[in-house]
Order: sequence, then C-alpha cells, then structure tokens
Amino acid sequence: MRLKEKIAIVTGGARGIGQAVAQLFAKEGATVIIIDLLPLGQNVADSINKSGGKAEYHAVSVTDKSAIDKLFKEVNDRYGKIDILINNAGITRDRTLDKMSEEEWDAVIDVNLKGVFLCTQAVVPYMKSRKYGRIVSAASNVGLRGNFGQTNYAATKAGVIAMAKTWTVELGKHGITANAIAPGFTMTDMVKKIPDEHFAAIKASIPLQTVAEPIDIAYGYLYLASDEARFVSGICLTIDGGTSR
Repeated sequence: MRLKEKIAIVTGGARGIGQAVAQLFAKEGATVIIIDLLPLGQNVADSINKSGGKAEYHAVSVTDKSAIDKLFKEVNDRYGKIDILINNAGITRDRTLDKMSEEEWDAVIDVNLKGVFLCTQAVVPYMKSRKYGRIVSAASNVGLRGNFGQTNYAATKAGVIAMAKTWTVELGKHGITANAIAPGFTMTDMVKKIPDEHFAAIKASIPLQTVAEPIDIAYGYLYLASDEARFVSGICLTIDGGTSR
C-alpha cells in the first residue's frame, strides 16, 4: 500500500475526481477525510468504510476559514498528524468576459483560489511540526492555455499553479512538497451535461481521441501524494491526453 497509515484530507471529495481520489487513497491505505458541502460525501465515506477502508465526511465549506481551522485542528488532534492535503474543491460559473457578473467572478475566486489558500494555510503548521507533508492542488489545462467563457475559472487555475510554485520555495525546508495537477476534459457530472455534438468535437481535439475518467486523474494525485514523489515539488502535472502538448 502506497499510502499506508497516512492521513489525507480531500476537499470536494463527494463526486467526480475528488471521489475517485478518496476511494483510491483509501484503497492504498490512507485514512481519508472528505470535505464537501454535498451530502453525497457521506455516501462515499460509507462505501469506503464498508469495503474495509477508513474514511469520514465533513460538510464544511472551503471558504469558511473558522470552520476549516477548527476541522483541521480536530483531525490533527484525533490522528496526531495530517500527511496529505488534496485541494480538489472547485466550481464553474462560465460566461464570456462582457457578460460575466461580479458575483460570478467572486464565487469562482472564493472556492477555487481562496479555498485552496485557506485550506493550505490551515494544514501547514501541522505538517511543519512533523517535517513532512504532501500538498497537491487542482489546477486545469485551462489554467495553462485559457478557454472561451472561462475568464474566472482560468484565472483561478493559473493562480493555483503559481501558488504551488511559491509554496515549494517557502515550505521545502520543512519537508513539504507542493504540486498541482492540470486535468483536461474528464467524465465528471459537469462534462456529461455537454451536448453530444460538442462532446464529439472535444474528443476529436484530444490526441488520444478519448476523454479521461476520474480514476485517470486520481492516479496522478496518488503519485504526487506518495513517497515515490519525495523529490518532486513545484510542478504542474498535466493529464489531458496530449491536448496541452
């Protein structure tokens, strides 16, 4: 088991990529703390526990600093450590620049960027105290190349990559690695809503001629969270079938 006895926090773990990460990490021996506002997170935790893994679910917003600080302290007090933070929670509010409202901009910035900042800031003291930590945050290939109608989303994902590079410099001396993952189109609930004709065009634009499954992205998280990646920090691992070549 690659994560045996590790304590891993996964934000946005109720569905999609986050769910796949939570399930894979539990299978690899980690105790998984699922954070999500969707009640489906409890179903994911129950499924993991029934299959012999260890997981718990907490309905907390990543934008609520006091709630995040409280929860992370409780987790550290209960288990004596926090080894891994997966900043996966994210939302979209797509609109072209001229039509995007300030509320749509703020909502995406709050969850995708500020949420990553708050969760990482909360976990770092516990990682520093043990001279060990793995922080992996969800970027996107949109953060590398932009995308029509996603000014807010692209900005947050580019910001996530920049934060990971900054944290690498700040936290490396404490035994903490910080990386990002940039998925391409992945078969999440959000992608499944794309009309068939547009979906066909998306597949055709990907060199591998297929769309990723959540588990394909989860394996990238597993590598960067494992001790196999002990000397990997400050990178953005792109998993998009060659789209961002």
